[in-house]
Amino acid sequence: MDIPVEKLARWTEESRVLVLRGFDRMAKQEFADYCRLWGELLKWEPGEVIDLVVEDNPKNYLFASGDVPFHWDGAFVEANPRFFFFQCLDATPGAGGETVFSDTTAVYRDADSELRQQWQGMSLTYSTEKLAHYGGQVTERLIAQHPATGVPVLRFAEPLDPAVYKNPVHVRVDGFGEAESGDFLAAMAERLHQPEYCYAHDWRAGDIVIADNYSLVHGRNAFTGPTNRHLQRVEVI
Repeated sequence: MDIPVEKLARWTEESRVLVLRGFDRMAKQEFADYCRLWGELLKWEPGEVIDLVVEDNPKNYLFASGDVPFHWDGAFVEANPRFFFFQCLDATPGAGGETVFSDTTAVYRDADSELRQQWQGMSLTYSTEKLAHYGGQVTERLIAQHPATGVPVLRFAEPLDPAVYKNPVHVRVDGFGEAESGDFLAAMAERLHQPEYCYAHDWRAGDIVIADNYSLVHGRNAFTGPTNRHLQRVEVI
């Protein structure tokens, strides 16, 4: 509360991911009320604050112990979040589960002009069954514009193999055949996972992370052992 929201928002916009460490943890309602200072909160069916913990029998891959492929938050809702906040209530050192962020503005910046031209005309359709707090079908252009900076960003989520992930997301490139679409999706995922574009956050209890949902896609490394990790997430439109 001692740091002006405008300053933290500017730092987040400049760095894409802002890590706050050493502050007191907030109660659930206090966390939501603080995030409300940044703007309107996106309210999911469970509420404004989503508890992210590993479940024994999850319906959705987000609550399983495996990896979470890259995506952006809000693909299946009407309002795309501008920022999202994580608060770590508990963490297990050395158990994996790092949250990984990839800077799509840098991926676009480093692409050659021919590739950028190809991307400009592309749209992707995403679909998933609504078993958790989101679902449905949506079509998005691959290239979008950041609402604050105006720089090009990528709207991309990796397809999920139904044999591996519960409640998988299916992705197709509009106008592409199945093989051509698969090749493109694999190549884009490989590009986004290149180390120079990624930051993997190793959680400690008490961490607060603020991320720019337009500039980034994010996912999670698989857990490597038993974990008691407990994150809370709030999204600001």
